[in-house]
Amino acid sequence: MNNRLPRWILLLAPVLASCATPPATKESGMPSPDFVRGGVRVTEHRAGDDLLSAGLGLAGLTAAPPPFVHPLQPTPAELRRRAIQTSWKGIADLGPLGGYGSAYGAVPDVPGREYQAFAWIPGAHSPHRVLLQAPDAFDRAHRCLVVTASSGSRGIYGAIALAGAWGLPRGCAVAYTDKGSGTGYFDYADDSGVALDGTRARRGKMILEFEPPAERHQAGIAVKHLHSGDNPEADWGRHVLQAAQFGLAMLDRAYPDQAPFTADNTRIIATGLSNGGGAVLQAAGLDDERMLAGVVSLEPDVLVPGQGRALYDYATEASLWLPCALLDPRFEATPLARTPKGEQPMAWAQRCHQLHQRGMLGGDRINAQAAQAYDHLRAAGWTDEALEAAASTTSFDAWRTVTAGYASAYMRRGATEMPCGFRYAALAPNGSPGAADVATRASWWSDATGIPPGNGVGLFGGTDHSADPSLPGALCLRALWEDTEASTQALRDSVAGTVVKPPRASLPVWVVHGAADGLLPTTFTSEPYIAWLRANGGHPLYWKVPNAQHFDAFLALPGFGDRYVPLLPYGYAALDRLWAHLYEGAPWPAVVPTPTPQPRGTNALAPAQLDLPPSRVVGPG
Repeated sequence: MNNRLPRWILLLAPVLASCATPPATKESGMPSPDFVRGGVRVTEHRAGDDLLSAGLGLAGLTAAPPPFVHPLQPTPAELRRRAIQTSWKGIADLGPLGGYGSAYGAVPDVPGREYQAFAWIPGAHSPHRVLLQAPDAFDRAHRCLVVTASSGSRGIYGAIALAGAWGLPRGCAVAYTDKGSGTGYFDYADDSGVALDGTRARRGKMILEFEPPAERHQAGIAVKHLHSGDNPEADWGRHVLQAAQFGLAMLDRAYPDQAPFTADNTRIIATGLSNGGGAVLQAAGLDDERMLAGVVSLEPDVLVPGQGRALYDYATEASLWLPCALLDPRFEATPLARTPKGEQPMAWAQRCHQLHQRGMLGGDRINAQAAQAYDHLRAAGWTDEALEAAASTTSFDAWRTVTAGYASAYMRRGATEMPCGFRYAALAPNGSPGAADVATRASWWSDATGIPPGNGVGLFGGTDHSADPSLPGALCLRALWEDTEASTQALRDSVAGTVVKPPRASLPVWVVHGAADGLLPTTFTSEPYIAWLRANGGHPLYWKVPNAQHFDAFLALPGFGDRYVPLLPYGYAALDRLWAHLYEGAPWPAVVPTPTPQPRGTNALAPAQLDLPPSRVVGPG
């Protein structure tokens, strides 16, 4: 494996890969799909630069980010390597106690080629990025295409730890879409965005991942998911199906002696997690051409007609009430619900006080106010498990991050007209709005998550100078949902446009969700979806995994890994069962027993603690 190579070779790998990678080409005799503009970029990845880890291997993925030889002008190969590492670290628990590579999973060397392009949904202002990874060891006897969508708002490699890690070592090709999100930030300060190869380019020089309307240089930072005006979430399913079509077309190029590749002779397996999990369920409901052979969705952001709750609804509710509710004594031992010294966060105490001042809570003491806030959330459908895990989301200020950005996306607002006075700008050294330095700007595509703040970009506005400065923004964002004013109807209409449609009854569907998910609680997402399908004649499988929450990557944090288990191994196991059904004739079960995993405590995770079928306890390689 590449992680056993001498360190000097690993340090030279970005340079060598850059020299070895051929320029973007369009292979002769193979037309691009009509939804692709600007051609297809084809790159080869071998000899220390593979598809699954860009040559880093498991040890390299866990290490510090690989340096750029010239930080002001990183090469496409260097950016790709960092983007892959960032995506792995954002999704998987790669810590020394996490068990990746020993209790489950693996990161073998998978040489092959990549085919990447910008694709357009009809009527969209901005493209979504599509990518096919074609392994040299493609299994021609079991023609398989895995199609996936990025989690959260991540870039094109945002699902590699799920779809790539499972599919590539098995000999499947993997097709990705960023589903209209991604890290192609546009900086008005120098009028630059991101080209197909990940490098920065000025407006008008070439097709960019995101090129918003012209504005003044002080307009700040624009983000495709939030400012494109497309409400991409309503098209997530179309993005996935288009990625599958792109994948088939690129398979014709990659393996011409096996062409044509169609959904009739190549099984297409859709999988994704979080927003990507919602995207593949949307695709299943839109799959009129019967392209998909099966779907495995992890912790999906999914909204069904008349049931469950929309993310924006419960996220704005959590942003407002959770800081106070988490001061209830029942959360004293909850990770990140108290300061490192075991004290109540002062800002959260102020939230109780401010809600009391506004007549939203009674009682004169914090304990009474916190109990009322807790009761309010419980009455709204939150479980104790979800509330405990949501302490991390609250501590990291993620509710404000998500809702400020999503409000802009739903209301189709540009960077200079975000609701509630929010805006994004580069961070000056003192934390105020400023100009991005060249090195920071150059690394956004590889290092950012898709929704600021982070990586030198700040979220500004929606605050005051009180002891609870984020409350005005939280109240304003919540009011956008609760108002009945015509000016806010666009938000509710856009959310309604994300409602999923049912898949065909014969399509194998398996939903895997952590029982303690505090970001996308099962009571608002997976459980209404499963009940809805079953009520309409469907036969989906459902794993509600005990002791699992939303962020596997958080398991490396103090107090998390000894309390929760990772969810990724259960996604791999469900995909294994789907493979056995599609290729080995195993019957699709009516029900499956739910695993009973045990957290690792303070020791390294052991295979037996996952309670998985033995076939996937330790991955290949």
